[in-house]
Amino acid sequence: MKLLEKIFGSYADKELKRIKPIVDHIENLGPEIAKLTDAQLRQKTDEFKKRLSQGETLDDILPEAYAVVREAATRVIGERHFRVQLIGGIILHQGRIAEMKTGEGKTLTATLPLYLNALTGKGAHLVTVNDYLAKYQAELMGKIYNFLGLSVGVIIHGLDNNQRKEAYACDITYGTNNEFGFDYLRDNMVVYKDHMVQRGLNYAIVDEVDSILIDEARTPLIISGQGEKSTDLYEKVDVFVRRLSKAIFKETDDKEFADETDADYIVDEKAHTATLTAKGVEKAEKYFGVENLSDIENMTLSHHINQALKAHGLMRKDVDYVVKDDEVIIVDEFTGRLMYGRRYSDGLHQAIEAKEGVKVEHESKTLATITFQNYFRMYSKLAGMTGTALTEEQEFRAIYNLDVIPIPTNLPVIRVDHDDVVYKTKRGKFNAVLQDIIESNKKGQPVLVGTISIETSEMLSNLLKKHGIKHNVLNAKYHEKEAEIVAQAGKYGAVTISTNMAGRGTDIKLGGNPEFLAKQEMRKMGMDEALIAASVSFNETDDEEILKARKIFKELHDKFKVETDREKELVIKAGGLKIIGTERHESRRIDNQLRGRSGRQGDPGESRFYISLEDDLMRLFGSERIERMVDALGLEEDQPIEAKLLSNAIESAQKKIEGINFQRRKNVLEYDDVMNKQREVIYSQRAMVLNDENIKSYIEKMIDNISGSIVSMYCSESANPADWDISSLVNYAETIMLPKGTLNAKEIGSSIKTSQELRELIRDKAMRLYQQKEQEFGEELMRELERRILLKTVDEKWMDHIDNMDQLKYGIGLRAYGQHDPVVEYKREGFEMFDEMINNIQQDTVKMLLRIQKEHVTVKREQVAKPTEASHGDSGPQKPVKRDAVKVGRNDPCPCGSGKKYKKCCGANQG
Repeated sequence: MKLLEKIFGSYADKELKRIKPIVDHIENLGPEIAKLTDAQLRQKTDEFKKRLSQGETLDDILPEAYAVVREAATRVIGERHFRVQLIGGIILHQGRIAEMKTGEGKTLTATLPLYLNALTGKGAHLVTVNDYLAKYQAELMGKIYNFLGLSVGVIIHGLDNNQRKEAYACDITYGTNNEFGFDYLRDNMVVYKDHMVQRGLNYAIVDEVDSILIDEARTPLIISGQGEKSTDLYEKVDVFVRRLSKAIFKETDDKEFADETDADYIVDEKAHTATLTAKGVEKAEKYFGVENLSDIENMTLSHHINQALKAHGLMRKDVDYVVKDDEVIIVDEFTGRLMYGRRYSDGLHQAIEAKEGVKVEHESKTLATITFQNYFRMYSKLAGMTGTALTEEQEFRAIYNLDVIPIPTNLPVIRVDHDDVVYKTKRGKFNAVLQDIIESNKKGQPVLVGTISIETSEMLSNLLKKHGIKHNVLNAKYHEKEAEIVAQAGKYGAVTISTNMAGRGTDIKLGGNPEFLAKQEMRKMGMDEALIAASVSFNETDDEEILKARKIFKELHDKFKVETDREKELVIKAGGLKIIGTERHESRRIDNQLRGRSGRQGDPGESRFYISLEDDLMRLFGSERIERMVDALGLEEDQPIEAKLLSNAIESAQKKIEGINFQRRKNVLEYDDVMNKQREVIYSQRAMVLNDENIKSYIEKMIDNISGSIVSMYCSESANPADWDISSLVNYAETIMLPKGTLNAKEIGSSIKTSQELRELIRDKAMRLYQQKEQEFGEELMRELERRILLKTVDEKWMDHIDNMDQLKYGIGLRAYGQHDPVVEYKREGFEMFDEMINNIQQDTVKMLLRIQKEHVTVKREQVAKPTEASHGDSGPQKPVKRDAVKVGRNDPCPCGSGKKYKKCCGANQG
């Protein structure tokens, strides 16, 4: 393959060659565009919109539009797009992934395709990984859009419905992946169309695309309501599990060896499982007084025990989660950030709460859910940008139909990436890391140390304190100061310890960042955050206080710029930013992200990873051959090992894990695709109802369908009418649709001769009742009732269906042992369950409509799903993102509008 690329050039080279003439055209337009006044430049936006309305395409106007944005950026924020950023902008407009190295200006690059695609009036979204980045990028780049006459909105946590609607109505909207996804789910739970906030999914650029579409791919977004189950069992099971002994294995492939252990349960680190041994099962049966733990009636107990085993055997405090203010908070395994409100699902979070002795919260009921994979695949055009995507190109192509084009750097990368240094033990490794930091610090070279866990970052911090080295720690516990700490990590003599750098999003500038220093000084002067934000905003104002703050900011920025420029020279002489990795991550991409923090825009820098054979990656996925080789060398713990075999083994281990994770994500998608097709059907039906399409004709069709199904159940066409079970038919028809006493069994027996006649009789009786209701309520109120009742029924049945499909997926894995493909079985049974749900929706809707009494009807506008604080979770390392919806109380008025209490109406069957 490499030889072919040398002869014919790579795919990316060919694509870049095709783009070159477009880039040349943009650059040639530069002098002409530069002659325009500000007003003339702004008028170009209206001109482009007009040209589009007259039949020109976005591709037709791209060169001139990009030249206009480039000129506007130069005038407004003093930054001009480099040629490589123009290339990136074209790739993004084409719906592809632009791989741009750190510091190459992805934020500025995105302004080009966002402006161009926003001209259609259908909206353009920029998706980031956190609220801070969404606000910061919208504020900074919003100056360019506003200058050109386009509006910019931001979607972050905590906004109300009206604020969200306004943000989506803007030409360009910045926001986080979670917020975009939750808004989509909430929009599909509303009762009135004007409660919806989004206006279609037209074009999106996903920043840090590998983090969102790969690392978070298995993470479902979930809107949940509180369940009713008691939490006592979690605490009882926790007491029991604490009494058990455990054995930890790298892997338990050798079943006999596993069974020989004297322990009560086994932890398999490689497979990430914890299971009872035969001895443990015996203890559980005795402790809980059950005969057979595997019996179906003991399924709940067995599930609780399994989750408690995971909590004690696999989940590590200060690695997988932290306990803060008596609350268990998940730590993101890729970024090291605290994931407030996120909860592991399937009872695992409750099991950890019991383990840590904090309040055990109730399990929740899923009201709506979707994975990021399926949400982002709904956009008409999707693009992405990141510094590291090429290692996952196969997955981007297979799942999202996105190809990856590496964009050349503006200046050559002169960072030196040293070979890995491998030590026998962790202690030997950290001693070497400490010496490297001390030596670099002596000459003033800034050092950024990357760690995989909070535990490691704090241990290293204690080591540095003992040696009197001043440093900053950036991990999940200190994320509030994240941007400031990262921004100053390039200062002369700075030492920064950070858990994974994925998605950090702030450039490390050598010598320090004058803008952050100026803001820091303004805080010291007593200015609040709103005023500081206004001081760097481009929004027009005549507010004296803001104008004064802007003047102070400029003076401080200019003063600090002199200092940081002087410091930058010292840092360059010292060798630039040094990156030290204390462990290899499972993914090569995460390692590359850490490395990429150094050497931005042609700056000098260096990187090195320190590894020990005790690290999880080497312990679980390294070969035994390596262990034998190292033992044969008889090295001391502080002697480094340098061998090509080790470097190959590390890369091989990482590739092995990447392959396993890709298969897991593909497997999740295969299951979720089944739910996705069903979700599309349900949501499109809801949309028709919300759009005031003719609901009456739906109801009439439902009545006809139900009449047919009643007859087909009790009256075979081939059978003699005398053999029909008329009394059962009457009883069933009056249970699922008609009020009692509507049908007369004797009358049917004596006058009906065919099943078709019987179907027409039942349908006509129901239709007459339906027409009477319409006369009684009036046409307008009847349509409103139909809409309310249909939406309420669809939502209730869909929520139950989500739970049922989860149960089906949970149990269907066992089918593989019976030579059945579990995905095929899941599809087949899932379709049958969906079909049954549709029938139940029709029956319940018609039954409620035909039986509703006028004196019980009150109609007031309300929203079904009102979002409250975020709440999240999963049964493994993946954590579904959850948001709670307000629960209807048992004694509250029923949301269907009947006027009855919820427990006497729609909640009657919900215990």
